[in-house]
Amino acid sequence: MTTNILLKSSRALGATLALSGLLLASGAQAQINTPQPSPKSTVTQRVGLTDVTITYYRPSMKGRPVFGDKTLVPYGKRWRTGANATTTIKFSDDVTLEGKKVPAGEYGLYTIPNKAEWLVVLNKSTKQGADVDGFKDDQDVVRFSAKTYKLGNKAETFTIGFSDLTPATANVDLMWELTGAKFKIGTEVDAKVMAQIDEKVIKGTAATPNDYAAAAVYYLDNDKDMKQALTWIQKANEKDAKFWNVHTEAKIRMKMKDYKGATASAEQSRKLALEGKNADYVKMNEDLMMDAKKMTK
Repeated sequence: MTTNILLKSSRALGATLALSGLLLASGAQAQINTPQPSPKSTVTQRVGLTDVTITYYRPSMKGRPVFGDKTLVPYGKRWRTGANATTTIKFSDDVTLEGKKVPAGEYGLYTIPNKAEWLVVLNKSTKQGADVDGFKDDQDVVRFSAKTYKLGNKAETFTIGFSDLTPATANVDLMWELTGAKFKIGTEVDAKVMAQIDEKVIKGTAATPNDYAAAAVYYLDNDKDMKQALTWIQKANEKDAKFWNVHTEAKIRMKMKDYKGATASAEQSRKLALEGKNADYVKMNEDLMMDAKKMTK
């Protein structure tokens, strides 16, 4: 029996040593993980009702000149608009870029920088990497010019961002060194929102106070039919008036030049905001009442 126990113990020890050897061997072969010189970045922005996602790698200057002749990014040469892999831009819906139509999808974002403007190229190829001349021009989706501008502060690391957002548009900014270039994204908003209003509010039979309020706010913000907007916001306020919705009613009445009605609605909203301890809406209503008073003089 003692011999059997010793034999089993020997076998177990041998298996343990073998497993340890495998682990050590695999550890010795594992690649060392270090930070990338040009780290990956993904930026996403909702423009109107459309999601725009840009994925790129961010090189840094490191004391080197960036744009010009015999530089990191020579003028007149196609650039992957970043480092490492191809920079990609993805749209969840159809958009326009500088007024040109682009279908929903993901594309390679290539540029040809020059001093006064850049040529921006969206191509169906997203896997070219450094081989920026290897794809076919007939795979281009759109080409357009983007004017350059001088940055107020030096951008050490290449940066892509979004600016100047409106309910339906935004600019994409490409920034490095002291150079910026931008282009405008346009999205279809009105047709989509009006289709929802038509389905849920105009033709729908189960519209909620939130649906009525959202439709009224959209009409107010986009200078549509104010009488219809007033009808909807009144329906939203019928059973459970919220101070923000009553304030919307005051703004609609102001736009309709019903200053007496606007004052009454603003006063009601102010009282509700006081009860809700919302100082911002208290002040907004007081400002609206002052504006209404000025208009009646």
